[in-house]
Amino acid sequence: MPKNSTFSQNLATGTDERAPLFSRLGAFLLTVGMVFSFFISQLLGVYIAGKLVLPAAKNSTMADIFLFGSSDGTVVSLSIMVGCVLLVAISILTIRLKGGVVRQYLALTPFSLSVAIGMFGLLLVFMIGSQALTYVLGETPLVFVDPLFESVISVWLLIFAMVIVAPFYEELIFRGILWSAIAEQFSGASYSKHHGAIVASVVTSFIFAVIHVQYGIYEISTIVVLALVFCYARLKSGSLLLPILLHTINNGAAMWLYMAQIA
Repeated sequence: MPKNSTFSQNLATGTDERAPLFSRLGAFLLTVGMVFSFFISQLLGVYIAGKLVLPAAKNSTMADIFLFGSSDGTVVSLSIMVGCVLLVAISILTIRLKGGVVRQYLALTPFSLSVAIGMFGLLLVFMIGSQALTYVLGETPLVFVDPLFESVISVWLLIFAMVIVAPFYEELIFRGILWSAIAEQFSGASYSKHHGAIVASVVTSFIFAVIHVQYGIYEISTIVVLALVFCYARLKSGSLLLPILLHTINNGAAMWLYMAQIA
């Protein structure tokens, strides 16, 4: 039987006593490596897409491609897709090399409809509260989308990348492989029921927020709260599919509000 094959299924109840798939050092190196891979995949995606899309790419330096490509909607959209393929492949390969079962370790399992309804309600409360606070403070969290929206060859390409693709691979990394790897370090008979899940949720939520370098302090703070909602959905449902769905809904709502404001 593959090592730790049922770990993610038992995290919600705190009953798993199997050996972790990753050691403490392994979980730390995995976290550092996945964050590093996240940024490298984005840079590689921008470079590849920039070489294909930007008119003057053949005569441009690498620095120029990164500079102009990072504000081009088509390049950014394609780079998100490239990053998705690379990061999903890295995650799957890492789990398999450690002897784990991908579907079980990432909790790619069905979730309860009643839990989903409750979590959607919680997300709705967050979105309303966040939007109200944003309005009161006069913040403009999606201002970075302006040049992307204006330069993309098709708005639907940008929507697909930001609403469908990005939530999928971000959840796979942060509420998937990293969440499980960290949580299993602090789960078992010697820890309280949800100790591992709490530690994993705090750590991954903080990292998830910080990597969104296009945002300011206010936006990063709200992303931490949003990430904790996704973590709670992962724990409550025992499935990664629910956080992916909630993340997609959140990004879709944000994009809809943005498009409504500029219409």
